[in-house]
Amino acid sequence: MIRLALWIAGSLLVAALATWLISLPGTLTLEVAGLRMQPQLGTAVFILIVAALLVIAVWAIVRRVIGAPSAMARRNRQRRREQGVAALSDAVVALQAGDALKARLLAREARARLPANTAARLLEARADLALGDMAAAREHYRALLSNEETALAALAGLYEQARSQHRPEAAMTFAKKALALSPTSGWAANAVFEDLVREARWSEAVAMVNAEQPTSREAKARKRRRQAVIETARAREAEETNPMAALEHALTALRLLPDFVPAALIAARIHSSRGETRRAASLLRRIWRATGHPDAAALYAHVQPGASAVERLRRLGEIIEMPPPDRASAMAMARAAIDAYDWTTARKALEDFTGTEMTQGVAALMAEIEEGEHGDQGKAREWLARAMTAPRDPVWTADGIVSDEWEPVSPVTGRLDAFEWKVPMTRSERPPEPVLPASTPTMALAPVESTG
Repeated sequence: MIRLALWIAGSLLVAALATWLISLPGTLTLEVAGLRMQPQLGTAVFILIVAALLVIAVWAIVRRVIGAPSAMARRNRQRRREQGVAALSDAVVALQAGDALKARLLAREARARLPANTAARLLEARADLALGDMAAAREHYRALLSNEETALAALAGLYEQARSQHRPEAAMTFAKKALALSPTSGWAANAVFEDLVREARWSEAVAMVNAEQPTSREAKARKRRRQAVIETARAREAEETNPMAALEHALTALRLLPDFVPAALIAARIHSSRGETRRAASLLRRIWRATGHPDAAALYAHVQPGASAVERLRRLGEIIEMPPPDRASAMAMARAAIDAYDWTTARKALEDFTGTEMTQGVAALMAEIEEGEHGDQGKAREWLARAMTAPRDPVWTADGIVSDEWEPVSPVTGRLDAFEWKVPMTRSERPPEPVLPASTPTMALAPVESTG
């Protein structure tokens, strides 16, 4: 209703203006090619306005006709661009869905319609890589290296290709180039760091970790743990050849993680070998109270070099009360008692843990007690038979590998800080199915830090 009222008011205004122009007094004389005209002033103005409008209309038509070819070309380019963008989007979907052949065809179509779009070529390279066409993928990636905007993505693709072809040296070359090009590149930093860890180049690895600038509390804690693990690895490596340097590294690790058992054991062994028994004992007591780790108790018993088995049992009694409050304490006490031929103390230490809480270690110790005290082979075999079906004891384990001692790197995956003190899975157990996030970047996988 408002629009109608405005249209009527506007029409009336235009009509009134035209009437006013026509009714203006006076005349205007025009001579053109011997013709003379003397219209009234208002009529002349009206004619001039109409003539101007006609000229504008004719020029618009002429301009439209002249510009028709370029307009058609512009529409064709727009249509090709829209088709290229659609092909590129469909190629991404196809590659994500696992149809690499369709993704490559669509990426080629997108490249044909979008010659300047580097994403189309990058997507085609990814599809070639998924199809196993390494030569074509390498050609695309090398072509993208000359562009600053795509060089990092091209290096990521070349790195992944080299890994799939089992060429670790070439993969590291590409990762290092990417890291030099972009020091904040997550995948390149992870790749170089993992390579340093695998090769046990600890000084370079810890330098990379020290250069990190974490912002969140979780990131800071992860950095401290990685520093502590690397320092412990350096201590472990130098313990035999350079004990003083090893001690310094171990103490550095303990300043970062005060209850880190592997570092504490190394530091305690070095203190003990240097005759610093009180320091070693103090450190082991603190670690034992904080973690209850059996290795700390065993080393505490042997902290005095040359001590007899009876002295070791007495020393262990300083930190473990009778009856022992937990299975780890009971097993440590029983081990020391067996070595001292104190069968009564050994049995008393284990008696609360031979029922439903019995493990393979407890059963094996009971077998030693039966055979050592009474020479009863039958009962010893009975306990060993029970050990076959009993739950396992915690050990250092990583990626299904069990180790007698802590190691800084998994021998299977080369992952840092993979070993955890826990009960290993038996063959009948299955790990839980991994829950993946909605989108997982291909090249930005961060190393998983254990908490054990």
